[in-house]
Amino acid sequence: AQWTGIPPTQMLEAESEKLLHMEERLHQRVIGQEAAIVAISDAMHTLGGSGLWDDEDGFYYDQLHAGDHRTTLRVRSMVGLIPLYASVVLEEETLLALPDFRRRMDWFVANRPDLGRHIALGTTSTDGSRRLLALPCRERLTRVLERVLDETEFLSPHGIRSVSAAHRERPFTIDVMGRTFGVEYVPGESNSGLFGGNSNWRGPIWFPVNYLLVESLERYGHFYGDSLKVECPRGSGQYLTLAQVAMELSRRLAGIFLPDESGARPCHAGELRYASDPHWKDLVLFNEYFHGDTGAGVGASHQTGWTALVTESLHDLAAARNA
Repeated sequence: AQWTGIPPTQMLEAESEKLLHMEERLHQRVIGQEAAIVAISDAMHTLGGSGLWDDEDGFYYDQLHAGDHRTTLRVRSMVGLIPLYASVVLEEETLLALPDFRRRMDWFVANRPDLGRHIALGTTSTDGSRRLLALPCRERLTRVLERVLDETEFLSPHGIRSVSAAHRERPFTIDVMGRTFGVEYVPGESNSGLFGGNSNWRGPIWFPVNYLLVESLERYGHFYGDSLKVECPRGSGQYLTLAQVAMELSRRLAGIFLPDESGARPCHAGELRYASDPHWKDLVLFNEYFHGDTGAGVGASHQTGWTALVTESLHDLAAARNA
């Protein structure tokens, strides 16, 4: 996780919220985290000479290093969305309470202009009330979201797939030392015994990473506001703010558990007893992950540890409805 940039940005946000109660502790722990973000960004954008960003595809890809040979692994997966998580919005009052941090951040802005090509380093909102620290700059954020919000790629009726559906017809393959390896879109249970048959990184909808993406979009939406809108779904002609996109993803995720007119819920995969039997119809299973096309529950059936995050989506939808 140290190369994703998530720890330092989350530390900034989590600690800044406790500012009024633990100013000295905040000062000791937050100062210097902007340097960690810069170091991580440098690694991401210079690794192997070209970094993880692919300007042609508008996506972040892993690299495979075998001896002196480097190969870009052009697999469009949730891995390429993780850089979007590394973001934090700092309000002006927080910065005023942290003069040393502000001074250091302003130094990086003034003395490392090269970083501005890749990341949002102390970017100021249009009204001057807040700053954004994020690994993707505005341009790269919007380019990645073109893939995310494409229903032929990541965007499912039930959330964000862990692998783009484009790999259904076009699997990724690579030859390494005489052996061929590949990744295809597998929307449900795994079609191989790798990782014990676990396939949540091969296509299904997985709540932890979806939740982190929704949270990130809410932060970006808070910063950019109406100044940034993206087409959602791609090709629909409908343009939404990033806060609205976050709400749309929450709606799709919550829909996995909500009954239709007949009482059937996508998570129950058409099992009639859960729709009509009075002894079963209100029993909801919190599966480990969900089919990337149908929303049917797959994997372990009692994974409340992370699938219970759906309650956040339900809460947000209810709050929006009552607003």
